Order: sequence, then structure tokens, then C-alpha cells
Amino acid sequence: MGILLTRPATVRSRADNIVIVLGIISALLILGFSFSQQGSWPSYTDMLNSFPDPGAWLRWVLGDISEFAFYKHELASLGLLAGAYLAWAASRTGKTWQGFTISYGSGLWPWLVTSSLLGLLLSNLLWGWTVTADAWQPTFAAFVSLPAAMVLMFGGGWKVTLNGALLGALLVTPMCLLIVNFVCVPLGLPAVIGNVLGMAVGSVIAFVVCRHVPILVRSDYIAPSRSMPIKPPSYGVAWSLRRVLADFSEAPFFGNELASLGLLAGVWLAYALNPASAAYGSGWVPHLIGAQALTSALGVVIWRSQWIKRGWYPTYVPLVSVVPAAVLTHGTSAMVIGSSAVLGALIAPPLACAIAGRLPAYFHPYIGNVISMALSTLLIVPVVGWLIA
Repeated sequence: MGILLTRPATVRSRADNIVIVLGIISALLILGFSFSQQGSWPSYTDMLNSFPDPGAWLRWVLGDISEFAFYKHELASLGLLAGAYLAWAASRTGKTWQGFTISYGSGLWPWLVTSSLLGLLLSNLLWGWTVTADAWQPTFAAFVSLPAAMVLMFGGGWKVTLNGALLGALLVTPMCLLIVNFVCVPLGLPAVIGNVLGMAVGSVIAFVVCRHVPILVRSDYIAPSRSMPIKPPSYGVAWSLRRVLADFSEAPFFGNELASLGLLAGVWLAYALNPASAAYGSGWVPHLIGAQALTSALGVVIWRSQWIKRGWYPTYVPLVSVVPAAVLTHGTSAMVIGSSAVLGALIAPPLACAIAGRLPAYFHPYIGNVISMALSTLLIVPVVGWLIA
């Protein structure tokens, strides 16, 4: 009788997971077909020129979810969330095809993504007025920074989730706005430098506040028990390829192949529908993805011993900073892609690890990663420009 009582719930749970994922995928296909019948998907410029139309704002906010990879497109964002949900559902039942367990096997992905999305919505509500057809702004910053880091540091539950979202919108986003608009723009620096420095400064302030006001993150949440991997990874060719793929979704703290596949499928669909719709209308989606995959692959190979020693290493850092900044600044030549990928892979991960290892224990180590993104981009992008001059 116990089996008869529990099995239907399990079946329903699996069915619900499948229905949700298929529903998101179907929505992507329907949207794609609909716009293809009209001619093409609206371009990035179309979105900007349509402000303050609600449809344009919806595209902007959804695009913020995939902004960390420089894709800025609603289809890439929906694909990322669909893939991540599938990975989380698979992790709950220990499926072998789940890939690297999402959010580092913490079991906190639902709280993490909820806090990140709430932080994103609050950021756009509070600071969306700064966005115009002529002025891009980093309203995406809270989605890949403090809210998720706080959940990973302090656990799940509504107190941590809501306070993380609130602090992200109140501290991280305005700090990014200040540095981008009053430092990067006047000095002609890549905006990513201001984005990640703002994340670092805002997060440092937030973690100091949490240290002195612990009630903000004190929770009675009990994490679910998680089963350990049956056997250690082999760190062979298959693992390396999977790791490169997972790096594409590492910035939002997912680190999972299925999430990355959803992200990449979404941006490729966007590019197929209209090459001027993703990646800020640059038309360089293939070049960006190729350069990002190259720097991750080089990093995984070069720093394989560190992956084995530490169990995790920030090879994703140049993928979401140095390389796309170099491509968008200097173009898509083989020299730009190759030099930025090599220099990024050599410099950014060990720098991130060194900085993170020197942070106080009450700071999340991701702060070291974003500081490395800023310093590496500041150093490498001009060097790449010198090489092609």
C-alpha cells in the first residue's frame, strides 16, 4: 500500500517537470514561428526605439537574465531558465543525465533563482528610469551577484531570499550605475569593468552589513540532504567538454550543462530569426560563442591540475568578461579572438583564485572572481588593441 500511495505522487512530479519544460520550449518555438511569419524577430534597436512601450520593457527585463553572457535576448534567457529547471528536476531524483549538479549540489537552486529574479525585478523597478534609447544601463547586475551569493552563504528560506534581492537592488545596481556612467563612459573603458566592480563593491558593503546585523540572514531553514557522487570525476576528455559547456552558465551560479544548452539554444534561435536581435544587435553571436568556448577550453586544459586539486576553479571568468569585451571593442578578427582567449585563460582564473583566497571568511568568494574580471579586462583589452594595431 505504501508503494501505491507514493508512486502516483512521484509520477505526477515527473510529469509536472516534463510539462513545465515542454511548455517553455513550446513557447519559444511558437514565438519564433510567429515572428518568422511576420518577417523576423524585432531587433535590439527596435526594442530601444520602442521605449517606453510595455512590450519593449518586457524584452529588456527578460534580456537582462542573459546579459551576463553578452547575449541580451529574451529567448536566450528563457532557454537558460528552462535548462536550469530541467537540471534541478533531474538532480532531485539523482538522474545521471543531470550533468554537474546545479548550483554546486547545494540543493538551493529554487531559492537562489528566486532571489536573483526578485533582485532583477526590483532593480528594474527602481532604476529602469535610467534606461533610454541612447543609454544602456546595467540593470541586470543583481541577477548574477549578491542575491545568489547570499543564498549560497546563508541558506534558503524567505528571509535570506528577500533580503538578498533587496540588498542587490539597493546596493549592487546603483553602484554599477555610478561606476559605468561616471568612470567607464568618460574614460572610454568597457562597461563590463563598471558592472563587475559595482558587483564587488556592493557585495562587500552588503556582507559587512550582514556581519554586523546578523538578523538579516538568520534563518531556521534546514537544507535537504544531498547524496554524494557515486564516483569521482575522471577529468578526461568527456569531462573537459562538459566543463566547457557548464562554464557558460557559471556566472548566475548554475554551473550546469543543461542550463548552458538552454542558453545557447535560445541565443542561436534568436540569431537565426534575426542576427540583429541578440548581442546588442552586433550580428556577432557566432564569433562571441566561439571565442567564449575557446577561452573556457584553454582554461580547462591549462588549469586541469587546479580543477583536480580544488574540485572547482574559475575558468569561466574570461568567458563573461575579457573575451566578449575584446570582441565587442576590437572586432571579430582571428587575432582578437585568439589573443583575448589565450590571455584571458592564462591570467583571469588564477588571479580570481588568488584574490578569493585572501578575502575574509564572511565574504563570498565570488567577489574575487568579479574583481579579477575587472582587472583582467582592464589589462587585456588594451593589449589586444595594441596587437592588432
